[in-house]
Amino acid sequence: MYIHELAEWPRFRWDGGAVAPPLAAVRHQQGRLIGHMEALGFGLRQEAVLKMLTADVLKTSEIEGEKLDAEQVRSSIARRLGIEIGALQSADRNVEGVVEMMLDATRGYDRPLTAERLHGWHAALFPAGESGLARILAGRWRDDARGPMQVVSGAYGR
Repeated sequence: MYIHELAEWPRFRWDGGAVAPPLAAVRHQQGRLIGHMEALGFGLRQEAVLKMLTADVLKTSEIEGEKLDAEQVRSSIARRLGIEIGALQSADRNVEGVVEMMLDATRGYDRPLTAERLHGWHAALFPAGESGLARILAGRWRDDARGPMQVVSGAYGR
């Protein structure tokens, strides 16, 4: 069952008393991590941020079945954040799009999630208006001209 098939969708309820203890534990660990990061110094802190963001982009792409070049991802992130890492490797447009979207989502977490922002992410992820061999409406709402959207899992064609 998919989340959108639940009877409560999208009006979920939650028990604050049940969530508070694990949330407090996570916040405590987050505070400890931030303290350790502050103690590292600027150079090591930048390197830690670069490693974390690189891993986030790579793992997120793997979930979607995409294998990105780690050095291209690292170079793209470093370039966008102004981090000096020596010789920067050029990145293909797919890597640049994923990095652009991830940085906007993670660094702009406090900005409203608007249709314009979603469309920008989509256009960044599919700059040529293609997904595999299929043409798609990149950066726009999908229409049902080619049939309704289907949620599938597994290899293409199965």
